[in-house]
Amino acid sequence: MASGIMLRSNTMAQDPIESKQVHKLLQLVTQKKKELVEKFSMRTPGVINMTEPEEGISALHLVAMSHDMDMARFLLSLNAHPDIQDKMGRTPMMLAAELGDVRMVELLANNRANMTLVDKEGKGILFYCIQPTKMHAQILEMASNMNADVNNVSNAGKSVFMLACERAKDCEHLCIRLLEKGADPCVADAETGCTPLMAAVRAGAVELVRAILQRGANPNSVDKRQMRAAHVAASKGLFEVLRMLSSYLADFNVETSLGNTPLHAAAAEGYAECCRFLAQRGCNATTKNILNLIPSQIAKKNGHKAALKELKLAEKASTSEATISCISAAKLHDWSYQHEDELRDAFQAAVESDAPVENIPTKTFASVLQAHNAPIDNDGLNNIIEQIDVHCNEQININDFFLGKNFLPNKYQLMCYVPKTADEADTKKEDRSPLLAYTENFDDTRKISEPFTCKSRERLRSDHASNVEKPLEMYININQCVQTDDFEALSLAFKQDVPVDFRDRCYKTPLMTACKSGNYQMAQFLISHGANVNAYDQVKWTALHHACFTGNTEIVNLLLEHGAVVDAVTSNGVTPLMRAIQSCKIDSVEQLIKAGANIEATNKRGDNCVFLATKYGTGAICNLVKTSLELSQAKKPEKKGAAAAPPPAKAPEKGKDPGGKPAGKEAVTPKTKAGQKKCVIALNLLSTDHCITFPSVN
Repeated sequence: MASGIMLRSNTMAQDPIESKQVHKLLQLVTQKKKELVEKFSMRTPGVINMTEPEEGISALHLVAMSHDMDMARFLLSLNAHPDIQDKMGRTPMMLAAELGDVRMVELLANNRANMTLVDKEGKGILFYCIQPTKMHAQILEMASNMNADVNNVSNAGKSVFMLACERAKDCEHLCIRLLEKGADPCVADAETGCTPLMAAVRAGAVELVRAILQRGANPNSVDKRQMRAAHVAASKGLFEVLRMLSSYLADFNVETSLGNTPLHAAAAEGYAECCRFLAQRGCNATTKNILNLIPSQIAKKNGHKAALKELKLAEKASTSEATISCISAAKLHDWSYQHEDELRDAFQAAVESDAPVENIPTKTFASVLQAHNAPIDNDGLNNIIEQIDVHCNEQININDFFLGKNFLPNKYQLMCYVPKTADEADTKKEDRSPLLAYTENFDDTRKISEPFTCKSRERLRSDHASNVEKPLEMYININQCVQTDDFEALSLAFKQDVPVDFRDRCYKTPLMTACKSGNYQMAQFLISHGANVNAYDQVKWTALHHACFTGNTEIVNLLLEHGAVVDAVTSNGVTPLMRAIQSCKIDSVEQLIKAGANIEATNKRGDNCVFLATKYGTGAICNLVKTSLELSQAKKPEKKGAAAAPPPAKAPEKGKDPGGKPAGKEAVTPKTKAGQKKCVIALNLLSTDHCITFPSVN
C-alpha cells in the first residue's frame, strides 16, 4: 500500500448519494475536466478512492483502461490510491498490465503500487502479463524485478508458470524468463494434474522443454489420466523432445488410464521414426491397451505403412536379450548427447591440456562420468569401456563415445536418425520423420568428419530458419490504430474478419474514436468498410454526438450523408445539436438545424436548446437558435386553443441502436423514486486486442 494514503475498509459507494457522487466523478474524469475533478474531490472527501457499485470501478481504474497518462498523474496527485481494487479484486496496475500499457504500469509502480496483491481468483499481476507482445514482456520484467511472485498460484491451483507454458506457442520467451527468475517448474495444475513440462511439450516449445528439464523437472510425472510428457511428445511426433526426455531418464514403457503407451500414440499418427526410437529405448511393442490392441494393429488400421514396418521389427526384437542389454547403453548415449558440451569441458579439464582432447585414459573417463551422475552402474560402465577400448591401450576416444561407436549397434545411434542424402531418401511423406523435414540439405562431409552434436544440429535448424520466412503475427488494438492513422493494419484486420464496429472498454466503436479526434480521412475510411454511423456507446453517444462536440463540419456532413440520426438522444436526453451548442461550434449548429434537428428538444433536466445556448453559447449561437426556433414555431399549423405540440424525437428501440443493430450493454441501476433510470458507467469486458497476420517480407 502506498504510504501516506489510507483506504477505508470498504471503498464501494454505500448509498445512492455516494453512488451518484462516484458516477459524477467518473463522468468528469472521462471528459478530462481537471479543474472540476479537483473541485469535486475537495468538496467531497474520499470520493477519489470510491468505486461505483456495479463493477467496483474507480477513477484510477478508468484512466488505466483508457491509457490516459495525463489524467492518471493528476489523480495520483490528488491522492488516488494505486492499490484500489474493483469487485473482482483487480487493481489499476493489473488492468494496465493486461492491456500492455508499459508507461501506465511504470507510473503506478513509481507511486508505490503493491506488486504482491492478488485478485479474487488469487491471481497476481504476472497472470495479467502472459500475452505474446513486447509490451507484456517489458511489464513482466518490471514486475518480477519489483518482488512480484513468480511462483504465484491461483485459487484454482494453477501457477503463473503453468499458464505461461500453456500459452508457450506464442509466449515461450516469457516462460524462459520466468524460469530464470526462479519459477518452480514442478508445480502441477491442481485440477488436471498436468505439469508445466507436459504443457510445454503440448505447445511444441522444444527450447522451453530443454530449459524445464535442465532445472530439475521430473520427466515421469503423470496427470490425472496417467499421461506423461512422453505420451504427448509421441502423439505429436516430436522426436527431438523424445530424445531429450530419454536423456533425462524418462520411462517410456508406461501406460495411461486407457492402457496406451507412447508407442500407441506414435503409431496412431504414423510417426515411424518415433516408433523406432521408443521401441529402442524400452517401450514394449507388444503391450495391449484396453481395446486389446497393440501399436502395430493401430498403425495398420490407420494405414501408416512405414510405422507398421518399424513396429513389426520391434515386436520381433522385443524378446531378444541383445535388445534388452542395448537399452541401458542407449540411455547413456542419449544422456551424453544432451550433456556433450559439459562433458567435453570436463574431459578437457581432467587431462589439463590446452589443445582439444580426443583420447583420454579410461580411469579419467570413468571418473568424469561418475562425477556427472551418468545413468549407468559400475558394471555397465566397465563393460562399455571394454567395448570402446578395442585395442586395450587404456585410452578412450571421446568422439567415438559421443557417436556411440563400438558399444552401441548402429541402428541405436542418434546418427542413424540423421536424414539421408537426396538420392537415398524415401520421398514418401509417411516414411519421413519430423526431423527429416527440416534437415534435408544435411552435408555428407560434415556427417563423416564430425559427430552429430548439439552444435551441428543447431546449425541445421538455423540454416532452415534463414530460408523460410513465416508471416508475422501481431496483436493490435483497433482504436489505437485509428488514433495513429494505421490504415494498413486496419485494412488487414478488416480483411481477416475483425468487425469494423468492434467496441472498446467503453463501448466506443472505431468510428466514434475517429470522430472524437476529428480525423475525417479515418472516418471516411471506416464508413467505406461498413461502419455503423448510428451505433452508440454506454451512455448512448453516437458518432454524430462526438463529431458535433469536436465541431468538425466535414465529419458532421459525412455522417449526415450516410444516414446518421440527427436527433439521436443520449441516456441524459442530449441531442447532437445540444452538444454542438455546448461546445460553441456555430458551424455545426447551423448544419444540424439545416438537416432538420429538433430545436425544441429538451434533455432530462428539462433544459432546451435556447437555455443551453444562453448558458454555454456565444451571442451568434443564441441568435441563431432563437431565430430558428421562431421560424419553426411559425411554420406549425395552429389548432383551437393552443399550438400543436412538437412531435417527440423517435427514440431507438430498446437494446438496439438507431440503425437496428444490437447496441453495447447498457448498465442501469434500479428505478429511482422519480421513476427514471439512473445511468452508470459500464465497461465492455469482452473488449480485447486482435491478432492479425502481416505478409512476410522477402
